[in-house]
Amino acid sequence: MAIYKRRRYLLMTLDPVHIGAGSYRLGRVDNSIVREPGTRVPKIPGTSLHGAARSYAAQLYETPEAAGQTHDTVTNPEQNPVCYTFGYIKKSNNGQDVKAYSGVVNVFDAHIVLFPVHSLVGPVWVGTVERLREAGFEMSNVPDGWAKEVALLTFARRDPLNLGWLMLNRGGQVTVNAPTNWQTDRWNAIENKIALVHESIFSHIVNSNLEVRTSVSINPETGAAEDKALFTYEAIPRATFLTAEVVLDDYRAKFESVSQNKNSLPSNAVWQSPLDVLDAGLRLIEWLGVGGMGTRGFGRIAIVGQPQEEDYGQQSNAAQSPSGEGATTP
Repeated sequence: MAIYKRRRYLLMTLDPVHIGAGSYRLGRVDNSIVREPGTRVPKIPGTSLHGAARSYAAQLYETPEAAGQTHDTVTNPEQNPVCYTFGYIKKSNNGQDVKAYSGVVNVFDAHIVLFPVHSLVGPVWVGTVERLREAGFEMSNVPDGWAKEVALLTFARRDPLNLGWLMLNRGGQVTVNAPTNWQTDRWNAIENKIALVHESIFSHIVNSNLEVRTSVSINPETGAAEDKALFTYEAIPRATFLTAEVVLDDYRAKFESVSQNKNSLPSNAVWQSPLDVLDAGLRLIEWLGVGGMGTRGFGRIAIVGQPQEEDYGQQSNAAQSPSGEGATTP
């Protein structure tokens, strides 16, 4: 019988994150980042999270050959938890025999729900009612209709509020509650510093406050900057909150549980399902990062609390981490 489960993660960037789009924004930056086509809001593609999680899970299981495009050197890939989770392609007999299996986990794009912006009252995290509700947050005192020239705040203020270059009037005070399993210190630090804006201006606020850096190549002989080697690149800034979903579609239902005694999994770690393999890989992103510029201080993302888990047709609950509550040590 097929097994269907869905997990929703709350993520927070610990560093600027650059997932390059391979293009440029005319008059803005040379190396732009990936955006949602309809809203132009930056995102972290599921492909980036999937690739990083697979690579790190393979390292944890001490079978790095289980990552990559081909897996010809993996012994018994059908019994390797990383290959079982993410899929594999194995060729033998000089390429005459090909075994190919797709993975059993689907990793979807991570979308921004709360974006940090400088203001006169300090950093404020900007979001929208629609994005927060879609992610599972609950809000109260939200009026039925409100103009895009105002912002709803989770803190007391009488004067207009600037969000970077944009000045918005105060539209009322609201409360935003995160699901219980996401209410950690990281969430508690910002829950009273949230400004809700109209969906139509959210993209403008985000794109006007991205982190943009300038770099230049250095001539190794002169030690000076190379001529015409100046370039700029943008990134999702530190302390941005995103949500991402993963779905388990275990049509084989033949996953064999992996204990810490097999290979050298982190202490107390037990992989009881493909979701545990994926979870272990995602948590290592907090240490090793994802995307470009990783050796220059970019890319680390932390999982906030525990993901919400929902069986198909069942009410959501907090998922149990194989390595304990809020575990971050690989």
